[in-house]
Amino acid sequence: MKISAKIRITIGALGLAVALTAGAALLPGERPPTAAGTSPARREGLAEIPVSATSLGGAIDALTARLRRLPGDHQAWARLGLAHVQRARVTADPSHYLRAERALARAAELSPDDFAVLTGRAALAAGRHDFAEAVRLATRAAAANPYGLGAQAVLADAYTQLGRYGEATRAVDRMMELRPGVTAFTRASYDAEIRGDRARARDMLRHALDDALTPADIAYCRHYLGELALHSGDLRGAAEQYGLALKADPAFTPALAGTARAAALGGRLPEAIDLYGAVVARLPLPQYVTEYAEVLAKAGRDPSPQWALLRAQQRLTEQAGVVDDLTRAEFEADHGSPDLAVRHAEAEYGRHPNLIAADALAWALHRDGRDREALPYARKATSTGWRNALSHHHRAEIERSLGMAEESRRSSSLAHEADPAFSPDLPALGRLS
Repeated sequence: MKISAKIRITIGALGLAVALTAGAALLPGERPPTAAGTSPARREGLAEIPVSATSLGGAIDALTARLRRLPGDHQAWARLGLAHVQRARVTADPSHYLRAERALARAAELSPDDFAVLTGRAALAAGRHDFAEAVRLATRAAAANPYGLGAQAVLADAYTQLGRYGEATRAVDRMMELRPGVTAFTRASYDAEIRGDRARARDMLRHALDDALTPADIAYCRHYLGELALHSGDLRGAAEQYGLALKADPAFTPALAGTARAAALGGRLPEAIDLYGAVVARLPLPQYVTEYAEVLAKAGRDPSPQWALLRAQQRLTEQAGVVDDLTRAEFEADHGSPDLAVRHAEAEYGRHPNLIAADALAWALHRDGRDREALPYARKATSTGWRNALSHHHRAEIERSLGMAEESRRSSSLAHEADPAFSPDLPALGRLS
């Protein structure tokens, strides 16, 4: 919806493979009229649950074969583009964004105003972190088809990334009006979490779980129930939810990463290292690579191969047209050059003035010795009531550096209340997955 500004950058699709190969112009998050419920989606970009790379590969092959026979089928081109956007996320291979771009460009040549084409283009823009363009295209898609859930899903995610939380809430409310299923419930959960209402966030996820039908959907909902528990300091509850997610879908890598995260925060570093090795081998997303490197360093092992992998991934994503200043800012602030961190954080905040970008800029400025400039951004990062231990910790450190002892103690207390298991030595583990 690390969305990743790491407002949960995963994509999900209940029945996505079926939708992609069916004749109807269905989008992730939508089903044929005869089917009940909806597909899960959340956080950044198109923000849907990952289906397997195998099912996506089959869908891509089927669509490619169809387009050899029917090269003028604009909806098939749109679905092919969406499949490549999805596969870029599932495999961490950003070259699929370039393939998606080609497919969606062809779809737009054939039918530029079709809602499926517009929604696909919006999804690609969101996947590349161009959220202003995603809003523009999704707004056009919603005008073309006011009942399309996919366009509202992109709007909810993109508005969140742009820090336009009121508009994001309205998009979520519209989704609930259209189809109150997993897609809407998961976004409603995150909307509540941002405002500090963990009870409602948990309730919305449980509603989503009740509506989930496929293993991928169930795993997704269980995973984010685990994330809520983890960031509340309930490591045992988190591990239980991650385990249930993996039981539903053993290939669901985010839940394996969550299991590694819980082990690391619980002090079981050798176990966490083994788990992270498996995670990064499966899906070398920047979030996971960074977490792995930090755990290795804390255990006294050499993290440099992981930092090299992270830089390689960043080069590949840049070549595929993905702009991710946030990850660069976070890395440089914690492990590299504070000056570079500020430059990347300012670029990210300039495009996407959301809570996480504000926190990243505040921390980068602090690490560069510019605490007075940092404080307003730290205050913005904690302004909605979001119980984010990392943001409160960063604010506490900035206030302490400015001699604001009472304020620093209060912020430290809020960080501990939000997540008693939070570790400043493992900052990446405190960020959203």
